[in-house]
Amino acid sequence: MKVLIVDDDLISLRKLEWLVKSLGHETITAQNGEEAWQIWKDQGPRMLITDWIMPKVSGPSLCEKIRNSEGRQYTYIIIVTTKRNTHDLIEAINAGADNFISKPYSKEELSAKITSGQRIVDLESRDMIIFAISKLAESRDVETGNHLERIRYYSKILAQHLHKKQKYDGQVDHSFIDNIFLTSPLHDIGKIGIPDHILLKPDRLDDEEFAIMKTHTIIGHETLIATANKDLKADYLKMSASIALSHHEKYDGSGYPHGLKGEEIPLPARIVALADVYDALVSKRVYKTSYPHDISKSIILKGNKTHFDPTIVEAFLACEDQFIEVSNLYKDH
Repeated sequence: MKVLIVDDDLISLRKLEWLVKSLGHETITAQNGEEAWQIWKDQGPRMLITDWIMPKVSGPSLCEKIRNSEGRQYTYIIIVTTKRNTHDLIEAINAGADNFISKPYSKEELSAKITSGQRIVDLESRDMIIFAISKLAESRDVETGNHLERIRYYSKILAQHLHKKQKYDGQVDHSFIDNIFLTSPLHDIGKIGIPDHILLKPDRLDDEEFAIMKTHTIIGHETLIATANKDLKADYLKMSASIALSHHEKYDGSGYPHGLKGEEIPLPARIVALADVYDALVSKRVYKTSYPHDISKSIILKGNKTHFDPTIVEAFLACEDQFIEVSNLYKDH
């Protein structure tokens, strides 16, 4: 991570620079707030460690300038200070500071503060990457509209209901719910690799075209799992890969690409499978009109134990009012 360090005292600046580098981060330095402001505008570092009292622009003033100017990319700001007065600390927080290091400080304390900030930066980067990739896939299909928003909320609703079931203790927790909300929009990412004449064909696909279309599950899985394998902590990418691969599998084993059956199908994929079909039913497409909720519900029930996991169908029935609310809230215009 690139860290901008600001201190008007050269000895303090070099000490802090050495410590941050020893923790494995790239550093940029500035000796006053005005210089730091220009560097931040030019290079956009994701973390800033600044002294409080400096000539020209103080630490809190620098915080305020950054907060008033930053866009979607967040900068995590740590202020180094001897101040301990509650009023002063509140002033800095209001100006936009995220954390403090009190002088004198140890390497261990500095490391803990930086690690805390990096978690926030990494989470934001993760969300932005997933959103960007999802929108890239969506841009190739003019019919999707708010499909991705609806899918993520349907999936979250189902996961929240399963969280209450003893059967899923230890499997569906708050992290699972957050991850399925975050990654379910990636379920059709593999469609990026499908030719336009098939993906955008308004008529029914023939057998050869459908065989090509089905490969989007493999393409999506290979793309996401390759990325996940580079980061052993990227559980959300592993989940997204399993969803991309298996959301067209069916509970009775008649789905694709591998004909998985029952609980051989990963739970996130079983959840997204129902969410995806429901949304296709209630949404208008070039090849079909939208069905009202009751008809869509009856089709879901017809697929119970064949297309869909009966536990997921049970969750859907328990939450159908929430499904209707999401469908209306994110209706395509």
